[in-house]
Amino acid sequence: MSPAQGVPEDVPEAAAPIRVLVADDQWVVRDGLVLLLGIMDGIEVVGTARDGAEAVHLAERLRPDIVLMDLGMPVLDGTEATAMLRERLPDCSVLVLTTYVDEESIFPALRAGARGYLTKDTSSEDVEAALRSVSAGRVWLDPVVQERLVCALSSVTPPTPSRAGAALPDGLTPREAEVLGLIAEGLSNAEICDRLNISHATVKTHINRIFTKIGAHDRSQAVRYAFCNGFVQRS
Repeated sequence: MSPAQGVPEDVPEAAAPIRVLVADDQWVVRDGLVLLLGIMDGIEVVGTARDGAEAVHLAERLRPDIVLMDLGMPVLDGTEATAMLRERLPDCSVLVLTTYVDEESIFPALRAGARGYLTKDTSSEDVEAALRSVSAGRVWLDPVVQERLVCALSSVTPPTPSRAGAALPDGLTPREAEVLGLIAEGLSNAEICDRLNISHATVKTHINRIFTKIGAHDRSQAVRYAFCNGFVQRS
């Protein structure tokens, strides 16, 4: 049909919606999240779960893009459910939405494979931004969580080849591992220059190579990688 007949040519297809499964043991929270997500363009709620076991079961059946996961749930908690989803449905991402911001909650959830971590007092705008970021393959961490990570890792020690005991992952060199540890410690580029006595250009080169090798898009993703792969040890 021609444009003269009222149908425009070359109309791009609409992007597929981000399919979300909501998992929370409180029905008021579940219903509220369904209403909230329902008014966001390009986001579709495909189901809700009352606990971690139901979240895994429904995710296997409904194949959502993202599970918006609470942590403190009965039967199977959110961290255990996240680990099971990473194993069974590697294409399904988990975005944690919880009240817990302590190390004992954050670190296990990230180790289990969560791609994002939000607190329940976050804004609707941040929830939407986090969903879109995680859907695009990036990591989203609430500012409070980022602060907790930096504080917890403020006394970390970068691994040495002898302590690692084996070849470093993803082709990282010992110097890149050292720089990665300092990034996880929260140091800026200038502070890394001072600590290692190298130039700004050299630091940037190391960081660019690190990000390429580990598939990180930003420092938050690099911190998560460093922690999950044993590049830092808390004192």
